[in-house]
Amino acid sequence: MIFGYARVSSADQNLERQLKELEEYGCERIYTDKQSGKDFSRDGYKEMRSKMRFGDVLVIHDLSRFGRNKNDIMVEWKSLIDDEIDIVVLNMPILDTRKYKELEGIGQLVSDIVLSLLSWMVEEERKRIRTAQREGIEIAKSKGIYKGGKKQYHAGATGKNKIIYDEIVRLLNANESIQNIHKRVGVSRNTIYSIKRELELHNVKRD
Repeated sequence: MIFGYARVSSADQNLERQLKELEEYGCERIYTDKQSGKDFSRDGYKEMRSKMRFGDVLVIHDLSRFGRNKNDIMVEWKSLIDDEIDIVVLNMPILDTRKYKELEGIGQLVSDIVLSLLSWMVEEERKRIRTAQREGIEIAKSKGIYKGGKKQYHAGATGKNKIIYDEIVRLLNANESIQNIHKRVGVSRNTIYSIKRELELHNVKRD
C-alpha cells in the first residue's frame, strides 16, 4: 500500500498543496499532522506508522515534512528501512529507496550521503528560525512592545481555568500520560508539557 504523509507546523497553515501532490502520486491513504516536526510524537504519524507493513511505501513532499531533527530523521528512516518499508521524497528523486533494491554499494551510498546532508540542512534551518524568533522577541522586549503569550491555565487562574489547571496537575501527579490528559481535559499537549515543566522546576527549587 502507498501511504502519504503531510505536515505543517501549526493549525493555521494549509496542507492543500502537499495533499494534492500526494493524491496525484497515487497515495491510497494519507495521514496529516498540524504540529512541530521536532520529533515523531505526532498523532497522525504514529497512527500511520502503526498501520504500515512490509512492502508498503511512504511518500512525503520533502524531508522537512518528515521531521526537523537530524538524529530523529536518521533513526526513523532506518526504522522504516529495517521494516522493509520504502520511502519516496517527491522533491528529491534520489531519495527513493526502491531504486536501490537491486544495487549494492554506490547507489545506496549516494542515497545515504544525500539523506545525511539534507537532514542536517533541515535541522540547521529549524535552528535558524528559532534563533531569529528569539532575536525578534529580544528586540521587541527592548522596545517595550513584546507582550508575550497570556497563560490561560496556571496556579493563579480563576473559575473554570483554575479547575482545569488543578485537574491537569492532579493527573500529572498521578503519572497519567500527556496524551491521556490531553484527551480528558481538552487542553493542548504543548500547554500540558508547559505546566509539567513548571511543576518540575518548582519541585527542583523546593528540594
